[in-house]
This record gives sequence, C-alpha cells and structure tokens, in this order.
Amino acid sequence: MYNDDSTHTHAYTNTHSHIHTCTQPQMIQDPSSEKLLPDPLKEPWYQPPYTLVIEMTGVLVHPDWTLSTGWRFKKRPGLKYFLQQVGPPLFEVVIYTHEQGFTAYPIIDSMDPEGRIMFRLFRDATKYVNGTHAKDLSFLNRDLSKVIIVDCDPKAMSLQPRNGFLLQKWEGDDSDRKLVDLANFLKTVALSNVEDVRPVMEYYAQFDDPIAVFKEKQKQLQDMEEEKAKLDASKKQKSSLLSSVTRRLK
Repeated sequence: MYNDDSTHTHAYTNTHSHIHTCTQPQMIQDPSSEKLLPDPLKEPWYQPPYTLVIEMTGVLVHPDWTLSTGWRFKKRPGLKYFLQQVGPPLFEVVIYTHEQGFTAYPIIDSMDPEGRIMFRLFRDATKYVNGTHAKDLSFLNRDLSKVIIVDCDPKAMSLQPRNGFLLQKWEGDDSDRKLVDLANFLKTVALSNVEDVRPVMEYYAQFDDPIAVFKEKQKQLQDMEEEKAKLDASKKQKSSLLSSVTRRLK
C-alpha cells in the first residue's frame, strides 16, 4: 500500500540485460497474445465508448531509489482525481506498461483501490523492436478510432503514432498538476463524442506542450462564451427598455 508520503515500496530488478546484449541487427518479438483484451461488452452490459491506454512509470508513478529504502514508487499528484474523471463511463482504462507484471501488479493495486483500471498489460504484451518495447494497439481487439494512448516515450507509441498523446516524463515534482489537466482534456474529447480521436491527437502532437495549448484554447472558448453572454444580456436589456417606451407612447 502507499504510505503517507505517497510512495509504495517494491523490489525493482533489471530484467533488460539479457535482451540488450542481443547482437542481431534486427530483433522483433510480438506480444504474447494476438488478442490482448477480451471482446467489447455487449448489451445489457455497458462498454465505455473510448479506450484509454496509459503507461504507469513516468506518467502515473515515479520510481525513486535510496540506500535506506531501496526502490519506492511515488504516486503522481492528482492521480486519484484523474482515475475518477476518466474511468467508466467515459473510458475503458488500460494500464499498458513496459514493466514486468511482478513489479507493476502490486503498484497498480495500491494506486487504484477503487478499481477504475479495467485491464493491465505488461512487458510481455509489448512488441520488442530493436531495443524498444513498443505498444502495438492493433493487438488490443478494439476500434483504433476510439483508442488514445498516453505515454512519456514516443518510441513506445511509434507503431500507431496517430493515437498517441505524449507527456513529458514526470520526475517526482510534488507541484506537478499535469494529471488534472490531462483528465480535463480527455473528458473534453469524450464528452464531445469525437468520431475518430486520431485527428485530434495528431493536431496536439505538433506542439511541445499540448496540455498548455489545450488550456489556452479552453480559456479562449470561455472568454468567448462570457462575451456572448454579456452581449445577449445587453440586447435583452435594450429590448426590454424599448418595449417599455413603446407601451408608454401608445
């Protein structure tokens, strides 16, 4: 479980070494299953309209090592809010991490006590291509027009970059508020009933800080709505005044 300092202690072992010593110029290893997720739910059961695929390490938690405690995983500020906002009914939330299952499973248990994460995919579900554990969304058994993948490593999203939303890796800063902003962005996409998320992701991919761009656009929209409300109120007031004058002249 997470301690009061928002960390979770767990052994962290280096399982990369035997792979990285491979001398082959090309090495490709497919995920362990051709269908990583079960079929979407059918009525009368409810299937969220969108699927959110998200990395754990560097996005939701930060691994930190000290001599006295060993490896501890620190929860990112806003994590509880994030899962509450983007979980069902809006998104089917899937943790898809490059970590091994024995490392990630207890951490996910601790950071999601309310059970909003529907599925967990680990390193054996990635596609190993030339030293990178890429996440092949074509194995998800989902309509890719409704899938968003959030990661801090562009190589992990390289097989379907049009579905990707890249965040800067979180290094443990307690003042970070990116998860709150990310939740608001994803909610806006879902509540807009976007038919295909890929053009939206492509648009934001052109910016170094897509979250900042989204927030600025939201502010502009809010300013426009406030200005429109003022104009409508002014027109209503003028109309009421004109009606009053007209009645007096009759």
